[in-house]
Amino acid sequence: MTKDKSILINNIYHMLSYAFQTLKQETYDDVAVESFDEMYNLLAAILAKGIGLQLKQGLYREYISHQEELTVMRGKINMPGTIKNKLLHKQVLTCDFDELSENNTLNQILKTTVMLLLRNGKVKAKYKDDLKKKMLYFSNVDSIEPTEIKWSSIRFQRNNQTYRMLVSICQLMIEGMLITTDAGNYRLASFVDEQRMCRLYEKFILEYYSRHYPELSVSASQIPWALDDGVGTMLPVMQTDIHLQRGNTVLIIDAKYYNHTTQVHFDKHTLHSNNLYQIFTYVKNRSYQFGEEDNTVSGMLLYAKTEEEIQPDNVYQMHGSQISVKTLDLNLPFVEIAAQMDRIVESHFTGVIKAD
Repeated sequence: MTKDKSILINNIYHMLSYAFQTLKQETYDDVAVESFDEMYNLLAAILAKGIGLQLKQGLYREYISHQEELTVMRGKINMPGTIKNKLLHKQVLTCDFDELSENNTLNQILKTTVMLLLRNGKVKAKYKDDLKKKMLYFSNVDSIEPTEIKWSSIRFQRNNQTYRMLVSICQLMIEGMLITTDAGNYRLASFVDEQRMCRLYEKFILEYYSRHYPELSVSASQIPWALDDGVGTMLPVMQTDIHLQRGNTVLIIDAKYYNHTTQVHFDKHTLHSNNLYQIFTYVKNRSYQFGEEDNTVSGMLLYAKTEEEIQPDNVYQMHGSQISVKTLDLNLPFVEIAAQMDRIVESHFTGVIKAD
């Protein structure tokens, strides 16, 4: 276990805490100060703490539809089933009824994720013991097939809002860390994959600026196309990762989390062309929205720093707009990560004050 890896894993906790404000509560303080040597242990600690807090409030329950053959009526009689029973000389009724139960999708996701962690050899015994104790309260909850979870269909409302962060952590693990063995069993990969880390990286940057720079308008807004005739059929949506604005000054940040920050062709390193085309398009179309008003719209590709020797650090003046390419070093103590992000704001917005 290297020091750099330990710092990175603990910084992922900070990224998660911005992405999910729940982790900033005092109840998670013991997780925040602990040093983790594996991603598994970090996520296991968060889940154990979060599930423990949920148990104090009570597991979320919802009405589940059941159909059973009973000797007495419950709910509504299912006529086709009951008639079939009569023809078979069964003295039972087929009944349809709803039952308030904790055996619902949200609790099933929690239990399934914990079961995966318990089977993983890299999770420390203390976290496993803690999770096992929590699972005693899930005896009436079923495990489910991880690949069959329909994440997009999950809806949160007032009664289950406390599950939002826990389920997001589970999704990060199951989608990003789950791989299947030849025997059809599941195991956790060594680290979250590039795509899932990119989502977390984007949300972290957005929430950091939203939290610490109230003077700025911080969003992940869409940019309309500057069309001469108004016809935009089949044009893709221009969805920004981070859009910072004060008055007529705008900075659009495209957050990129890649294993390789540059592309190589015949030993020559260049920026990812699609990334550069995209940010330039965002900037010019956003600037067009101001019409005849003076404006300053800049763009930035903000890559997570890798171990490669060549790291982009460039500023270009393109058609009257500044396009910069920077790297954010996540292998530093978090206070230094924050300082890097603060300098980005200071270089584009004069006199802006950071809030604690």
